[in-house]
Amino acid sequence: MTVLQASAIPAVDFAIIGGSSTFSINFPEDLERNDVEVISTDMEFETPYGTSPAFKLVQAGGKQFLTCKMHGWRPNVVKRGVASQQLFWVLQQAGVKKIFVEGGVGSINHLLELRDLVIPNDYIDNSMRTDVELGGPYLLVMREAICPTQADALYKNSKKHVAHQGRHVFKRGIYVNTDGRHFESPAEVQMFRTWHADMVGQSIAPEVYLARQIGACYAGVYMVVNYAEGIIKDWDHKDLSDIFYQESKTIGNILIDSLLDIDADQSKCNCLTHRRATLLQEKK
Repeated sequence: MTVLQASAIPAVDFAIIGGSSTFSINFPEDLERNDVEVISTDMEFETPYGTSPAFKLVQAGGKQFLTCKMHGWRPNVVKRGVASQQLFWVLQQAGVKKIFVEGGVGSINHLLELRDLVIPNDYIDNSMRTDVELGGPYLLVMREAICPTQADALYKNSKKHVAHQGRHVFKRGIYVNTDGRHFESPAEVQMFRTWHADMVGQSIAPEVYLARQIGACYAGVYMVVNYAEGIIKDWDHKDLSDIFYQESKTIGNILIDSLLDIDADQSKCNCLTHRRATLLQEKK
C-alpha cells in the first residue's frame, strides 16, 4: 500500500468513524445499498503524527464522506491518542464539518438493556491520556459537546431501524470514557454511578475535543453490548459475540441514513461558536 501525501486528501464535508459495531463487516460495501458507492479504498496518508489509518472515500446520495475503522486504532499504533491525532488531522485537512461515530458500550444505568441504542448528550472523560490535540489558537468550550442536529438525525433513524423490534432508543445519556482495553472493575463502575454516568466506553474522548478543535460537529450512536461489571448480571461473552456479529448492518444503515438526512450547514447548531480564540497568546 502506498502512503499518500497530504495533498492527496480529498475535500469532503462529512466523515463516519467506525467502531466495534461495524467492525465485523466491510463497511459500507456489505450494506449492499444502491445509493452508496465506494470511490476509493486503502488510502493512507502521511501526517505529522505518523501514517494514518486506511480511509475509504464514499459517495452516499449526493454527498461524499471519508470513513475508517475502529476510531483509527490498530496494532502498529502504540497509543490510542496518537491514532486519534492521525485520524483527525486527516479530517482537518479534508475540511470535514460533520462527523458521525458509533461504538459499543457497557450499561451503568439499570434501565439500559442489551441492544438498546443511546445517543449521548454529554460525557465524562476519565481517561489518563494527556496532550491529545492538534495545536491551534483555540479555547475549546465543551458545552454542547454533541451536535444536537446530528443527534436528532441519529435518534430518528435509530427509531426507524429498531423500534419495531421493541428495542429502546435513548436521546440522552452520559458517556464516561475510560482507557481500556480491559473492562472496568465493579468498584470503578459503582463510582461512575455516583457520577450519574449511564454508560461506559473507550472512544468518545479525545474525539470530542479534536472534533471541536478542527471546527467539526460530532455525534454518535452507541449500542449496549454488555452490562458493566456489577450491574444487573455478569456479562456473557456469547452475548457480546452475538451483538458484535449480528448488529453491524443495522448500525451501518443508521449512520448512512443519518448522513443523508443532514447537510453541511453549521448555522443550525452552536458547535462552531464553542471554539473560541484563546486568550493565552504572546504579545508581539
